[in-house]
Amino acid sequence: MTARSYDESDVRIRASRRTRPRTKDRPDHADAVEGRVIAVDRGRTTCLILEHNKPITAMKARELGQKSVVVGDLVSLVGDISGTEGSLCRIVSVHPRSNVLTRTVDDAAAFERMIVSNVDQIAIVIAAADPEPRHGFVDRALVVAFDQGITPLIVVTKCDLADPSQFLAPYTTLKVPSIRIQRGADLTELKEKLEAKRTVLLGHSGVGKSTLVNALIGDDVRATGDVNITTGRGRHTSSSAVALSLDSLPHDKGTWIIDTPGVRSFGLKHVERDRVIRAFSEFNEAIEHCPRNCSHDEEDCALNHWELTDESKARLANLRGLLGER
Repeated sequence: MTARSYDESDVRIRASRRTRPRTKDRPDHADAVEGRVIAVDRGRTTCLILEHNKPITAMKARELGQKSVVVGDLVSLVGDISGTEGSLCRIVSVHPRSNVLTRTVDDAAAFERMIVSNVDQIAIVIAAADPEPRHGFVDRALVVAFDQGITPLIVVTKCDLADPSQFLAPYTTLKVPSIRIQRGADLTELKEKLEAKRTVLLGHSGVGKSTLVNALIGDDVRATGDVNITTGRGRHTSSSAVALSLDSLPHDKGTWIIDTPGVRSFGLKHVERDRVIRAFSEFNEAIEHCPRNCSHDEEDCALNHWELTDESKARLANLRGLLGER
């Protein structure tokens, strides 16, 4: 048997996969329209077109990344913006944000997660009992609110089970407003606080946040759950953030609430140390007398020799606890 000889006819040339040369030029999307994100769930985003207040379904452009869009964002949209069933458009850019509400999911890894953006007010929802309210959670939420220039409001539910006066005392000194609610109560005072604002509701699972949303909207739009008897914590009932309108006005003029999933932890690893301290403004004068680079948890700290009320002592313990976690 003789070896076969090869020639050029035996060479196979694979056809190019691209029919035209690649370019770095990108479209300028001059025809894009502006919308606001009102829900993000499993890769699909619901937006309101600001021109006619119509909800549409959109997906993010690949270059924006997986976690780049949150409820409250102003975005530019291209494609089918008719809002008809089955239509889908594309988010091609996110406008600069006026503020963001973020939390650290894992302090050890400092993994920061955005919750919402471009809000006017944060309603920190706690229960007077079942589950018991925690100063640590409220203080963490206030740190982020003060840091981002978001007006805070404390909403206490289940006040028919316990009197929250003692718990609220430190925040009364700080002039943080609070509203007390019990099941079946009139919500006029709360509605007045929410009027003409975009308010995000933040709270642990089981505090009655979704029940409160349903009462404000007047319909069972959010699932509700109970407190786990074994752990004393609530069960997650809302799986994603969603913005809900309390009136029929355009999105930038009307009253909107943003319900968020119940949080188990609210870390502050992403907030710089000095910004955490600034949130405890009642200690500013004392801190001016602290030694240089004071950790605020050492013998020479001026806070140890400052005249403090019982409420201030509790707040100082919370501040030192937050700084110690860092």
